[in-house]
Amino acid sequence: MKVSIIAPDGSIFSGDAVAVTLPSVNGSFTALENHAPIVSLLEKGQILVQESSDSEKKAFDIKGGFVEISDNVVTACVESL
Repeated sequence: MKVSIIAPDGSIFSGDAVAVTLPSVNGSFTALENHAPIVSLLEKGQILVQESSDSEKKAFDIKGGFVEISDNVVTACVESL
């Protein structure tokens, strides 16, 4: 799936991933291929992006924001730390 993490000062991450873990205000959740469409508020924490099944996760610290997931596209608009 395509993942974009965008902050006011520019793009933090853009690329393909097999999994993305997000710190939602209702608890962390992981988005995989074909995740149901969702819009969610994000709280302070880390977004973890796993680019392939055998790669290590990349961590991005955020203060908050929101995420939209639809049609295998994850777009997170965040305020980074």
